[in-house]
Amino acid sequence: MKYDITLIGNYTKDTVVTPAETKYVDGGGFNYGAHAAVALGAKTAAITRLKNNDQHVVENLTSVGVDVFPTYTDQSTHIELIYPGDDFDERTLIMPKSAGSFSPDQFENIASKIFLVNASIRDEFRLETLFELKKKGSLIGIDLQGFIRTKNSKNVLINSPWEEKEEALGLTHYLKADGVEAEFLTGESNLISAAKILKSYGPKEVIITHKDGVLVYADNQIFEEPFKLEKIIGRSGRGDTCGASYVYMRLTSGPGESTKWAAAATSLKMESDTPLKRTKHEIEDRANEYK
Repeated sequence: MKYDITLIGNYTKDTVVTPAETKYVDGGGFNYGAHAAVALGAKTAAITRLKNNDQHVVENLTSVGVDVFPTYTDQSTHIELIYPGDDFDERTLIMPKSAGSFSPDQFENIASKIFLVNASIRDEFRLETLFELKKKGSLIGIDLQGFIRTKNSKNVLINSPWEEKEEALGLTHYLKADGVEAEFLTGESNLISAAKILKSYGPKEVIITHKDGVLVYADNQIFEEPFKLEKIIGRSGRGDTCGASYVYMRLTSGPGESTKWAAAATSLKMESDTPLKRTKHEIEDRANEYK
């Protein structure tokens, strides 16, 4: 069986802390991304690692049409996401537990046009595993967070220098980052400048999300669209939704049109604290609001 897109990443048990409340949600970039892709009509697979008593996550994805290939581990990844104020790009992440690292046997029997790696932390998906994935001949996308994030002695996730960046990014077609991560790796706060530097490291297309929208650098052009929503309910999964939506749409559309659909899907996702649960028709209606 061949899939349009296959998402790879650990499930995360998320505790989201804001000044207003504390919520417990099912997280993981693969989870948000798979919901977005299947909502857009993609033939979607998800490869994940989690504890077997969190199997409801697998069942939730299966119920919406995603084929899930889980590896059950001693513990699921736990992340506490602390937002001190109204700026949802300012947050502290704490990871006391991890479901561990992926290995090539977890994807060796899966054929997919795109593999999108949505790791939470460095070593969840190692460089040698990325080399093995490249051998499949598919388009590879990676989320930058999973390669620059490490843990300090207090289990707080921090961005760290990435010595393997040119080796890894030379293997990738799509690179997804947020504005904070892009600035960390490039030293550039200007998103256009940061996108161009990131592309110089090897990826063919760069997707950068930020609090106001999404910027794409593809075909030597910049494409930008804002998020269109009345109120942010769920910040977590913003980039995962946007990245998966964009790379799937690129199978059949140009970068400009794909950016609009990605912005629309992400806007709808942020109107709830769950993964995207809208129909393709609803996403299309929102996409039509873009000129």
